[in-house]
Amino acid sequence: MTFSNDILLRIAIFVLAVCGFFVAKHIRNHKKSGKVLVCPLNMDCHGVVHSDYSKFFGIPVEVMGMIYYGFISIAYLLFIFIPNDLPNLLIGIMALTSILAFLFSVYLISVQLFVLKKGCYWCFVSAFFCILIFIFTLMSYNFAQIMQFFHR
Repeated sequence: MTFSNDILLRIAIFVLAVCGFFVAKHIRNHKKSGKVLVCPLNMDCHGVVHSDYSKFFGIPVEVMGMIYYGFISIAYLLFIFIPNDLPNLLIGIMALTSILAFLFSVYLISVQLFVLKKGCYWCFVSAFFCILIFIFTLMSYNFAQIMQFFHR
């Protein structure tokens, strides 16, 4: 059984999204329980995830991450098993979601480095997953074909 590169990229995105969900859930569980979030690289994870920037429009960033990663993992599970039957609109929504998540990750990392002057290993891992999902999304689709669908 051979897999096409498209299917392999979709599987990779699915796996990254599942891993990202569990990283965001790990952060959420520690925040809710009041436990200190231990950083494997001796950064100030606790300070970052409890900062003024840990919410966006009143929503905890890790909850937004769990929603994003959950959405991506479910969608890509569909993309893996019914790759040819998905409408271009759904593919376009997934691409737009990945772009927005990538930009939001860049914003959050910038806040950590330049505003808080602190870092969070778990946040960097999550951002890395977002960046890879974004890159793999760009690699997996023919966006010219998708854009033609929107211009009809």
